[in-house]
Amino acid sequence: MSSTTHRLCEGRVVIVTGAGRGLGRAHALAHAAEGARVVVNDLGVGLDGTPDPDSPAAQVVEEIRAGGGDAIAHGADIATTEGAASLVHTALETYGRLDTLVNNAGFLRDRMLVNLDEDDWDAVIRVHLKGHFLPLKHAAAHWRAETKAGRPPTARIVNTSSGAGLLGSVGQSNYSAAKAGIVGLTLVAAAELARYGVQVNAIAPAARTRMTEGVFTETMTAPGTGFDTMAPENVSPLVVWLGSAASEGVTGRVFETEGGRITVMEGWRPGPTTDKQSRWSPTDAGETVRKLLAEAQPPGQVYGSG
Repeated sequence: MSSTTHRLCEGRVVIVTGAGRGLGRAHALAHAAEGARVVVNDLGVGLDGTPDPDSPAAQVVEEIRAGGGDAIAHGADIATTEGAASLVHTALETYGRLDTLVNNAGFLRDRMLVNLDEDDWDAVIRVHLKGHFLPLKHAAAHWRAETKAGRPPTARIVNTSSGAGLLGSVGQSNYSAAKAGIVGLTLVAAAELARYGVQVNAIAPAARTRMTEGVFTETMTAPGTGFDTMAPENVSPLVVWLGSAASEGVTGRVFETEGGRITVMEGWRPGPTTDKQSRWSPTDAGETVRKLLAEAQPPGQVYGSG
């Protein structure tokens, strides 16, 4: 772990979901390196959500403790009310407080739309979207109670969306819909929870993990530097900063991050418009739309459609 001097998260308690591997593991280790005490949540399942006998959460806890940090494992299903409530309870019971929630857990069940089973749709929406909502709800209820008790927190939530949720991704309609839903959830939560001292942001990361190993199959290095641009550890510094008190005033934002690049994503905004001040006929509406589209910026390309 880094020196105890000027550590960004000194004294803070951080929950990271899906923290046994990949991005979640990197986030947990990075928070611990900056002085946070970490609740390492991982259900210990395979890439498709089926049980994995080797739950990795305890291994990450041991890594943190071996480096002089403090962490505890949590293995419940955070896409259930009971699991999400126990997650927050574990932080409060173990460390007496909660400061940051990093929602990261997820898995994939990719199919082309016409081949996608209802169960695969439900499973991905459940884990990604419901698995964000329930921990957020229970953490926010705690912070609201703290505010009403005269102890306003400096609380942070960092959600995990994806480029698939911002642009779409061929073969991932369930995943894309869930990740787009997380952006909407982030915006609403940021607006509703500001009064309780809670800031809510989202990241759309690109990194080499189990979920992306079919895309980023090899180490990708920046020319002349040897810098592995797809390492999950590259994403974590932004997550740590967003989860710290240093990010004061930053809320309701979505950041795309990959390698050494950070981009503020700008969402739906009004483009070219016209108002007839009366009802359109279908033909006139169509002609007008074509004129407006000629003035508009083209949409971003859906991943995998090129």
